[in-house]
Amino acid sequence: MPDHVDALAWVWVRDGRLLAVRTRGKDIFYLPGGKREPGESDLEALTREIGEELAVRLLPETVTLLGRYVAPAHGYPAGTLVRMACYTGEQVGEPRPNREIAELAWLTARDRDRIAPAGRLVLDDLYRAGRVD
Repeated sequence: MPDHVDALAWVWVRDGRLLAVRTRGKDIFYLPGGKREPGESDLEALTREIGEELAVRLLPETVTLLGRYVAPAHGYPAGTLVRMACYTGEQVGEPRPNREIAELAWLTARDRDRIAPAGRLVLDDLYRAGRVD
């Protein structure tokens, strides 16, 4: 088992709330995104994952790195970390649960216990920056 999970996430804030997703069979929310397939760039993987999860198309020319976060990986053995590169960007279409996604949620800082540890770090940063309520 690897000691870390390499992940990508899309950070979208609307009306002071952060978009999060819950995968079928999971009890906690995550930022939308996932892992890259062999040979994929961050942009290719993120665009694919967001299309699969939310049925929207990211506009590649608008995708920008927000930051990189490291935290305990939820649902993995103790000691496993997730290294998550987070990107912002505009999309075409309205996000909706697709494929393995059971539901969407729009979270505020008061909801930090509903999101996985890496997502909490992002939520905290967005709150401190005044972007999330």
